[in-house]
Amino acid sequence: MIQSIERAVAILEFIASNGGAARLTEIANEVGISKTTAHNIVNTLLHLGYAQKQQGDMRYHLGGRILNLARVMGDDNELRLRWHPVLERIAQITGETVYLAVPSGDEVLYLDAIESSLTLRTGCVAGTRESMKDSAIGLVFLAFMSGFRQRFIAKYPELLDSNLENQIQAVVEDNYALDLENHTAGFHCVAIPIQENADIRACLGLSGPAFRLPEERLKEAAQIMLDESCLNK
Repeated sequence: MIQSIERAVAILEFIASNGGAARLTEIANEVGISKTTAHNIVNTLLHLGYAQKQQGDMRYHLGGRILNLARVMGDDNELRLRWHPVLERIAQITGETVYLAVPSGDEVLYLDAIESSLTLRTGCVAGTRESMKDSAIGLVFLAFMSGFRQRFIAKYPELLDSNLENQIQAVVEDNYALDLENHTAGFHCVAIPIQENADIRACLGLSGPAFRLPEERLKEAAQIMLDESCLNK
């Protein structure tokens, strides 16, 4: 066996068995390694998104990427069934295309979608994937899942010179993300996070033609989506 991989797995298993969080000293003692070795391995797990730190907490937590792996093996169908009525209500209120998306590797996977009945509309098919780049859904995951953000910036280093950090800060403050023709010319989108037990599980998105969804209308839709998602918890 490869010792470093064995130790990394042991660390993740200990964090999981310890309620999802553990201090560095606890990790080192449990795995039987020095604090320096434990620190190096945990830092690698942090960079890859398999572990994470939370503000004001010295412990290491399981990261979004390992939770994503668990999700893939688990409850996508349950998530889809539970949130489909919310999509139906939002679609009825707004008349626009709405969808449910989850992180999948470094991409966005659409679990469910209800397309607008209007002639000019956004098309969205459940089961399709796309890059996080330039999308409101992707921006929500980048804002709330540090592991995704680290890998995304590593993949697109040119974005360090863009307005990405300001956009992420705005999403954290507002609890929604806007896409004003960034992903597709002529179309606008808004997305909100679905949070359960302090973890971002998925996103709700809504999109349509820019002329029908100017920025103020998108913000109104965001509030509708936030209200409906609260009713589903």
